[in-house]
Amino acid sequence: MFRLLCACFTAPLLAAPGVLAQAYPTKPIRLLVGFAPGGAADILGRLSAQALSDGIGEQVVVDNRPGAGSLIATEIAARANADGYTLLFTSPPHAINRALYRKAKYDPVADFDPVVQAVATALVLTVNPASPFKSVRELVSYAKSNPGKLSYGSGGSGASGHLAMELFKSVTATDIVHIPYKGTGPVITDLIGGQIHMTIGSAAPTLPQVKAGKLRALAVTSKHRSIVLPDVPTVAESGFPAYEVTQWFGILAPRGTPAAVIDKVNAAMQLALQRKEVRERFLASSAEPVGGTPQAFRALIVEEVAKWGKLVRTLDLKAD
Repeated sequence: MFRLLCACFTAPLLAAPGVLAQAYPTKPIRLLVGFAPGGAADILGRLSAQALSDGIGEQVVVDNRPGAGSLIATEIAARANADGYTLLFTSPPHAINRALYRKAKYDPVADFDPVVQAVATALVLTVNPASPFKSVRELVSYAKSNPGKLSYGSGGSGASGHLAMELFKSVTATDIVHIPYKGTGPVITDLIGGQIHMTIGSAAPTLPQVKAGKLRALAVTSKHRSIVLPDVPTVAESGFPAYEVTQWFGILAPRGTPAAVIDKVNAAMQLALQRKEVRERFLASSAEPVGGTPQAFRALIVEEVAKWGKLVRTLDLKAD
């Protein structure tokens, strides 16, 4: 009788994860984005939320929590209930911030369960069209002769554009002043207005300005030319072969989220990325759909933590 009673009580407990996965989701899902509206993370996060909503059968709501290079949103996600109803849409700053911010209270690998990499995109080095610089070589030549005279804007200390530009400065041996902003939108506004000289930013918010003639693209940061800017050379092609940066965006869950829930979200996003209309939406925003397993996304994050941590330590960069 005792064994029978034990079986009656333990069976529901053993079945709970499977039951949870079958029922999930039963209410809207919050997708945290650590940057302000208008930037690449926001644009691609909203496209991902829409694609995931269609695939998982419940509304996915974007919650922008900008500040400190996405640190605020990431720490909120790290403390959230691990039930699948709070997810984080993240990018390279997730792998960078632990080295850059002494106040960071999370581990980018240990405190999260990867769900899926959504897309990858090149960054673009742009200047004002009135700028005398028409190539990376011309810009670098001037910067070498005039250290500290040029400035660049980024979406914040620790943002992808910040680190990408610091790597650019390291590879080209130039001194260019960093001006951090709270998001990519204000950077583009000031670059168009002539308040700063250049930026390295995501293609998503940059490409429309390039096509409109409001910005001039000098190079893309990826290893190969971008499919959305095929006539723009890479930084490597421009004479600096040691330089390469590819920006990634993906979804993480708080550590301890049931594997069955992660698999369900992953499967829904994978199916969405295979749909023609979804792929076209991302490509229109200069992002190439990726997908893949949670394990593959974890491996990418581990690699990025090592790469950017080394740069931050070498240059002794601090954001606080």
